[in-house]
Amino acid sequence: MAQAARIAIAPPDIARFAVHGGRIDAARAAYSAVADWIDLSTGLSPWAWPATIDASALTHLPTPDALATLEATAAAAFGTSAAGVVAVPGSDLALRLLGRMIGGHAAVAGPGYSGHVAMWAGRAVAAGLGSLADSARTGETVVVARPNNPDGHVVDIATLERLAERDDWLIVDEAFVDATPELSLAGQAWDSLIVLRSFGKFYGLAGLRLGFVIAPPAIVQGLRELLGDWPVSGPAIAIGTAAYADRDWAAMQVARVTEAAARLDGLFAGAGLRVAGGTALFRLVETPHAHALFDHLAQRGILTRPFADRPQALRLGLPGTPAAWDRIDTALNDWSKP
Repeated sequence: MAQAARIAIAPPDIARFAVHGGRIDAARAAYSAVADWIDLSTGLSPWAWPATIDASALTHLPTPDALATLEATAAAAFGTSAAGVVAVPGSDLALRLLGRMIGGHAAVAGPGYSGHVAMWAGRAVAAGLGSLADSARTGETVVVARPNNPDGHVVDIATLERLAERDDWLIVDEAFVDATPELSLAGQAWDSLIVLRSFGKFYGLAGLRLGFVIAPPAIVQGLRELLGDWPVSGPAIAIGTAAYADRDWAAMQVARVTEAAARLDGLFAGAGLRVAGGTALFRLVETPHAHALFDHLAQRGILTRPFADRPQALRLGLPGTPAAWDRIDTALNDWSKP
């Protein structure tokens, strides 16, 4: 580990960055001497689909036909029927709506995304990723991310089939599945299955706030009633429709993020850091000095994602420019120096 002097980060300060990624405002306040930041704290692609919209998407109300076209185009990309697809203003909001619609209690697979617990407002219990089928009780909705965030764990399909055979709901969050579409359950005809998909992560347009729920008719109808006549914005409809129709770009993006993830793993190996998992959009490293590594990188203008419940872990997204790659390479080299 590098011996250069560092600003000591007290646990409360680390906690500010462990809520979720993207805390650039907090980073600027904590590291006021840093002028230029690279945000690697999220799992968002640094390469965005080249979005353009007609002015009418901003000046007119979205039409039902345009919304239906978006959902049909997304459904084709997901490999499922448009009848079961509902566009939502971000999959995080969809999670919270589902928690209130379904009610009752839930078994939430973890450790994972904090929103999966928050959606149940205190009515959730933790379940280990490796023991889901045995720990879920009758009357409990099961919530699992596949692949999981932050370690990329993929619950095997046999376990999920066993869970789907119950009379209780199975919610599978596929926010990070786009780079490995063969893992998606969107086309499964399981009566109890609800799948969530995120647009902004893979397409690099998180600010658009667009996601989808793939579900049986009762959930589809309930969501539409809650969301009303204009569930997503005109720009989200226009950009989402065009992006999901651009299958050549999606294939290029899969190759690009997969290559970048492998390159990042190589930098970690060179710095003596163990890669503990991840997806093509982010990598998870483990070290006893994870908080010190967070600080070391932050002092060099690189924001990463620590975890309050996993103090040995640090998650990093993908650098998107040659300058960003050079900076993370130099920072990790400095870290590895005796």
